[in-house]
Amino acid sequence: MKYLHTMVRISNIEASLDFYVKALGMVEQRRYENEKGRFTLIFLACPESPEAPIELTYNWDPEIYTGGRNFGHLAMGVDNIYQFCERLQQHGITINRPPRDGRMAFIKSPDGISIELLQKGEALPLGEPWTSMPNVGSW
Repeated sequence: MKYLHTMVRISNIEASLDFYVKALGMVEQRRYENEKGRFTLIFLACPESPEAPIELTYNWDPEIYTGGRNFGHLAMGVDNIYQFCERLQQHGITINRPPRDGRMAFIKSPDGISIELLQKGEALPLGEPWTSMPNVGSW
């Protein structure tokens, strides 16, 4: 058996690519449009793990997606969680659970998918503004 990918439904291609590619730094691997089925598939991966992509599925006919706690979250390792969270804030992304412990943070995609950010290796020394920053919303 081999893990292939995780599929996430999206409601807006541009907003999702701005989030996953521009803010997170993922790379688009391939795209498939099916006119008969009325959907677009976009495969993205982190530069360090191209073998583990996310499949963004955009259905051309509008749908409302509601998130379920049974999904959980996507997780990504970062070199410096403080710098990464700061960069995300510069892109207008809310840090729902700040990295108060120097190790873990949570954000959400434009479609409400929780994403866990984990410091690679050991936790960073505790530091402001992160240590005293409160949680925002759900994660």
